[in-house]
Amino acid sequence: MTTASRREVQAVAATGQSEIQRERRELPVVEGDPAHLAGRRETATVDVGGVKLGSRHPVVVQSMTNTDTADVDGTALQVAALAHAGSELVRVTVNNDAAAAAVPEMVRKLRDLGIGVPVVGDFHYNGHQLLVEYPGMARSLAKYRINPGNVGGKRHDQNFVTIVRVAIENDVPVRIGVNWGSLDQALLTQLMDENAAATLPRDSRDVMIEAMLQSALRSAELAERTGLGHDRIVISAKVSNVRDLVDVYRLLSARCDYPLHLGLTEAGMGMKGIVASTAGLSILLGEGVGDTIRVSLTPAPGGDRTEEVLVAQQVLQSLGLRSFMPQVSACPGCGRTTSTFFQEMAQRIQGYLRDQMPAWAESHPGVEEMRVAVMGCVVNGPGESKHADIGISLPGTFEEPVAPVFVDGALRTTLRGEGLVEEFIGILDDYVERRYGSTA
Repeated sequence: MTTASRREVQAVAATGQSEIQRERRELPVVEGDPAHLAGRRETATVDVGGVKLGSRHPVVVQSMTNTDTADVDGTALQVAALAHAGSELVRVTVNNDAAAAAVPEMVRKLRDLGIGVPVVGDFHYNGHQLLVEYPGMARSLAKYRINPGNVGGKRHDQNFVTIVRVAIENDVPVRIGVNWGSLDQALLTQLMDENAAATLPRDSRDVMIEAMLQSALRSAELAERTGLGHDRIVISAKVSNVRDLVDVYRLLSARCDYPLHLGLTEAGMGMKGIVASTAGLSILLGEGVGDTIRVSLTPAPGGDRTEEVLVAQQVLQSLGLRSFMPQVSACPGCGRTTSTFFQEMAQRIQGYLRDQMPAWAESHPGVEEMRVAVMGCVVNGPGESKHADIGISLPGTFEEPVAPVFVDGALRTTLRGEGLVEEFIGILDDYVERRYGSTA
């Protein structure tokens, strides 16, 4: 780190913000903002290949491939699957010459398939070289992700500036993505030394968090001095612990007005990853912090990569921030529902809705907000069904074998005998067409 850079870092540490960040930027007031945008932390707006990030726009779901990017067909297929699942940005690794050379062809295949999802390039260590040596790749990407801790040691600033200049030439925004596991070691060492010499040293965790914040904000400041627009920068500060995630982003959100990318850097597998991601994201999103999210799940061997997209969508929908597909309410079951029929029916209805959504999304606007109830007995069944847009209350064990169906809070019909699922799906289809169809 140069002497000038050290002075800049020390200045940021002393004031908590730079001159660039202290300037009050007047953001345009958007008339008639939806209620789900209210209460958001105010940010600039960054356009990523037509997808808008920032407080004036809904929180964006993104994901990342785990294919070898040099495998053009395999990567294109996984990007397509993630986009089909609802990922609005998809990131790919660009780590070597083969990957860099493959990106333009991979993006072309996506466009030939009619898939317009913006593709983001993830760079570490050699991004400054690859972006210069492969201009076609640099033009094909909608955003560059730069980790300030992985752009070089002695030539850190020079390499970083090289990437920023390529971004400026191609009118591409960047995400400055600081990572707990790969911090700028020169900056971290400096802050640790200063802390050790202090009269009242802080906890090492607090110093590391401060190093993350300063790394991100110093890099953003350098990018702007190089000529990158303030509205071309997104920031993230990734950690793997929920408490650290919340603390880092609360501090970061108070020091800048850049859009923020949220997510645990290594959430983990299965239930652990889902619960940890949901806990951290929900706290911050509930406070109005966060403009784009990724749920970084470790898939089981051969597992479906799209799971991370579905979890991210469900987090946003559960918080009432966005709607992606109709929600099915189903009771957990108890001694009154010893039959598994209602569970099987709820699963079939959920699967049916998911299968129909690609077509419904085009022809039935608003259907993603529909609420469906599939209940197992008379205790809460009729009441929950009345609260839903459409619901069915199945008979519990030893109860009269009838299944009342409620539509818009009123009893529509009562089903009996075999074929309940098929009959209910027929009523559901009629309801969707009547309420959300093009002639509705």
